[in-house]
Amino acid sequence: MPRLLAIDYGTKRTGLSVTDPLQIIATALETVPTHQLLDYLKRYVASEPVEAFVVGLPTRLDGTDTDNTPRVKGFVGRLKATFPDIPVHWHDERFTSSMALQSMIASGVSKKDRRVKGNIDKVSAVIILQSFMESKR
Repeated sequence: MPRLLAIDYGTKRTGLSVTDPLQIIATALETVPTHQLLDYLKRYVASEPVEAFVVGLPTRLDGTDTDNTPRVKGFVGRLKATFPDIPVHWHDERFTSSMALQSMIASGVSKKDRRVKGNIDKVSAVIILQSFMESKR
């Protein structure tokens, strides 16, 4: 069974997570420099079947766009052009960074490792993907 792949898009780096082949559990995959993201995804999709992409949609508490929303939407346009046969789903990413940090603290991750922003990006992608899967059940 193909995997779901979640993307927590950022201007400098992007966190990625994937499901297991049975789509039961989301796990952190990688943090990729954003300028290398499409090349990374091409290599990944060539080696692993991907059923769909789940992209975190940045919005404010009132549901309006953030400063990053247009960049994410622009990326999704390029993603759809690069992978026209793989559907893209939007999922609310509000609070994922703070939830990721709290999750890391609760699981005993050292302060030094929590300061590595790429780690928070990966965990945020996991939260986005897990939340998306739960919303579909």
